[in-house]
Amino acid sequence: MLEILFEDENLVIIDKPAGLLVHRTRQAYGEDENALIQLRDQIGSWVSPVHRLDRATSGILLFAKNEDILPALKAKFMEREVQKNYLTIARGIPKEKEGLIDHPLQSERSKKLQEAQTKYRVLAESEISFNSTGRYPTSRYSLLEIELLTGRTHQIRRHLAHIRHYIIGDKKHGDNKQNIFFEKQFGLQNLLLHAWKLSFEHPLTGKKISLSCPPPLHFQKIIKDLTWNPSEILNG
Repeated sequence: MLEILFEDENLVIIDKPAGLLVHRTRQAYGEDENALIQLRDQIGSWVSPVHRLDRATSGILLFAKNEDILPALKAKFMEREVQKNYLTIARGIPKEKEGLIDHPLQSERSKKLQEAQTKYRVLAESEISFNSTGRYPTSRYSLLEIELLTGRTHQIRRHLAHIRHYIIGDKKHGDNKQNIFFEKQFGLQNLLLHAWKLSFEHPLTGKKISLSCPPPLHFQKIIKDLTWNPSEILNG
């Protein structure tokens, strides 16, 4: 059963598990298991996702419960009136503890460059005895809070790869040596990217909705493995 974080007569917000599709896709043709169908059956209502999360990404996901409100919700995302914050663990520690990655990304459909902006903030740093390159006796990692200013496909993953701070567990845009190490050393099987916070004004009531949900257990385990305190970070 999906965890519901907020629900009223017009919208519903869930915590999507890692590995679950948002809806049926061409790439996953024939797979019937997805968040849309599960949520529809769970609450007994028509639902439609307002935005997307990668299959491997966990966390907050917004659905409309009727077709009338869907355009207004989507418009809020298009007009950047929704604040979306993520948690991720990346290889290395950025020199600047806060920064903006302003780097256009090529659309997978049109192949045209699209504006893409991602803000990041370092929440914690760690250094462990692991050598993936042969250059240094240790490896460093950072826990990052990410704010998406635009919403391109795989934007966070591609932007962090662009600045060479690859997300741990990212098999498409990440560092394979790091992924293998985390799998062998810590048993990690997942991408460490979680939709942590969502904030926006309800399009009908004008009420501010601000939600957060903790990362899944596999993410929290790696936080502890890297000697960070989950409660201090998540509640700080």
